Amino acid sequence: MSFQPLRRVGTTDFQLRPATNADATAARELIFVILQEHGLRPDPDGTDADLADIEGHFCQRGGRFDVLVNASGEIVGTVALFRLDAVTVELRKMYLRADHRHRGLGRLLLAHALNAARELGFRRMTLETATVLREAIQLYEHHGFRRAARRGPRSCRCDVVMERELG
Repeated sequence: MSFQPLRRVGTTDFQLRPATNADATAARELIFVILQEHGLRPDPDGTDADLADIEGHFCQRGGRFDVLVNASGEIVGTVALFRLDAVTVELRKMYLRADHRHRGLGRLLLAHALNAARELGFRRMTLETATVLREAIQLYEHHGFRRAARRGPRSCRCDVVMERELG
């Protein structure tokens, strides 16, 4: 998958690129700020422990973690795929900085994740989210996700499970 400029918003170009462990601190800070904006508690020793080793937790296990960066290289969004089994991938860590929302970048992050999952050979995508993230849930539903039953213990802050076939 190529990582060419993704979209111009105003005078700013954005690019999606694979994250490395060198991005871990900036990604974690961005995600924790966004969680707190929505009244959700970061969990660095549990749900968010995967951010300490992005490459090992996502990439080396058959998934990926990508960051959306602006023209100055600052991370403004994240999106990750975590391999659950041979056919199922979980969408994780899809976040976008508040001042970059409502510009179509969230749709582009999700479309990127769906395409990347297909390229990696997955046939189903699941995700967990929180009811307070209403706009995210609407975005997922618009892209074919449906509510599903929880399968096993997962994130303590998520109360909605969704899935879709990748066809």
